[in-house]
Amino acid sequence: MSSPKRVNILGVPVDCVDMARSLERVDAMVRGDRAHTILAVNPEKVIQAQTDPILRRALEGAGLLIPDGIGVVWAVRLLCKEHLARVPGAELMPAICAESVTRGYRLFLFGASEEVNVQAVAELRRRHPGIPIVGHHHGYVDEAGMGTVIEAINRSGANVLFVALGSPKQEQWMEKHLPQLPAVRVCQGVGGTFDVLAGRVRRAPLPLRRANLEWFYRLLTEPRRALRQAAIPRFAWQVLRARFGGASQPASGARGG
Repeated sequence: MSSPKRVNILGVPVDCVDMARSLERVDAMVRGDRAHTILAVNPEKVIQAQTDPILRRALEGAGLLIPDGIGVVWAVRLLCKEHLARVPGAELMPAICAESVTRGYRLFLFGASEEVNVQAVAELRRRHPGIPIVGHHHGYVDEAGMGTVIEAINRSGANVLFVALGSPKQEQWMEKHLPQLPAVRVCQGVGGTFDVLAGRVRRAPLPLRRANLEWFYRLLTEPRRALRQAAIPRFAWQVLRARFGGASQPASGARGG
């Protein structure tokens, strides 16, 4: 299949996809001959990438950039006149897991605490009997012990790797260690998704998700996110200035690896 169209929002690339198109892209990448990353794009990450060259480079080189935040969906529609739908990373990962039962993807879960990691694996196995999870490891590993994790991933034969270290740590990890994982074809940064699977973090009720208010729910239930979400009004202001104030909007970006 052809790659989805990629556009830039405030200099940060994002793919014009929905869930079905994302899963098609994942399948093509798994069956390819080199590694690809999947990263989520949201307003906080767009603002952070303006001053974080490692994060920016990771985004520019990703194989799939999902529009995780409704603010990004709104910005693409406003600035680029392109159609896309929100694809939350917390929904794409479980969808890939569901697909793996019939498509044979070999999965490895890396990140979060040992307890959360084990609980997330157990929940996926409960939901999808026969799911090919070939290995898992918690994320509380210092650099001196990272060789053990790399060896475990390689020994497992996994071709799909989920990394739950939070941003930008997971992007930094991918940039450094993905070249050491020759069998991996898809590596998705999933942030706190293991905590959701383990039942430690609740997503917004479905009506709020459908109303695109999940960000508001998370702010109410996780007040410590207030500092991160302070980027949202800054993002909105920059988008509106680009649309109505004459500020230049960068052209569409080249497709990443």
